[in-house]
Amino acid sequence: MKDISELKFPENVRYTKDHEWARQEGDIVIAGISDYAQDQLGDVVYVELPPVGDRFENGDVFGTVESVKAVSEMFIPVAGEVVAINAALSDTPDVVNADPYGAGWMIHIKPSDPTSLETLMTR
Repeated sequence: MKDISELKFPENVRYTKDHEWARQEGDIVIAGISDYAQDQLGDVVYVELPPVGDRFENGDVFGTVESVKAVSEMFIPVAGEVVAINAALSDTPDVVNADPYGAGWMIHIKPSDPTSLETLMTR
C-alpha cells in the first residue's frame, strides 16, 4: 500500500465517505472509486457495473469491484440515472488501479438534483 502522501486527490472531484469520487462535466456526473480505495483493495480483477438506464437513490449500491483481496460494493454518489458505463473495465479492470480518476472511471450519471454534488466532501 502507498503512503497517504503518495495518493492522488484531484481538486476537481468530490468524495463520499465510502471512497467513491464524483466529477461534474456539463450536466453529467462521472463517478468511480478513489485512489485510496483502489490502493486498499489491491489488484482489481473484476468490476460489475449496472446497465445503462438504471436509476439509483443517493447511497444505493450500483456495482461491485473485486480484487485479489476482497469484493467491495460501490455506492452511487448522487441520485440519478446511469447514462453510460465504462465497458472497457470488463476486459481491463486493472486500469482502475493505474488511473482511477481517468480511464478507470465507472459510470456517468444524469443527476436527479444537479446541486447534490455540492453535498459531497472535497477531500
